[in-house]
Amino acid sequence: MLKAEHLTLGSRLRDLSLHLETGLTVAAVGPNGAGKSTLLQVLAGLLPAQGRIQWDGRDLARIPFPERGRTLAWVGQESHAEFAFPVREVVAQGRHSWGDDGHGVDAAMEALDLLHLAHRPITQLSGGERRRVFLARALATGAPLQLWDEPSANLDVRHALEVLRLAKGLAAGGSTLLVSLHDLRAAFAFDRVLVLDQGRSEGYGPPQDILTPELIRRVFRVEARREESWGLELP
Repeated sequence: MLKAEHLTLGSRLRDLSLHLETGLTVAAVGPNGAGKSTLLQVLAGLLPAQGRIQWDGRDLARIPFPERGRTLAWVGQESHAEFAFPVREVVAQGRHSWGDDGHGVDAAMEALDLLHLAHRPITQLSGGERRRVFLARALATGAPLQLWDEPSANLDVRHALEVLRLAKGLAAGGSTLLVSLHDLRAAFAFDRVLVLDQGRSEGYGPPQDILTPELIRRVFRVEARREESWGLELP
């Protein structure tokens, strides 16, 4: 279980507490500036904040760095690449905390449809392709806690659905995933939704219970209604 208590970082996070059980997919949603990316970076140890973060009863900050690299994986919003490393080498970076054994690298690349790009320099890829490379690197860590910030950004429909299916598969295997999203419709495919606004939690629970028209009106400042609509899924 991931337990975060009273996280505070100026106006970006305001006394936010969150308990994530093992094997859940959780979508963090909210308007721009709500604190979604900040929360993921704080949980990943990339930003300092007041409060306490525990993983399976241990303070996350006290877990030695190599072990922490095997415990959590973070994928940020940026897909920029400065160096022309081959794709497979970038994905293999996810195994460094394991002694760079290469285990699971090909499986991670296959899961993100990257095997045909294995020897291509990452700087020659499109934004969506680079996005998949960084997701594969996180997947290759084998970390039971995955923190993904806007994972479907720049992805076409098929690969966005593949990422969603991958997230569900990881959770079924016992991993915990916290994913920031802008698409409220996609949030309904997750086990839980965390609604953030101005650094505060405005609701947490099953999306069908939390994402009501009233909450959407209050947090997102738009009118919403529930209706039957067609969806997309992979064959």
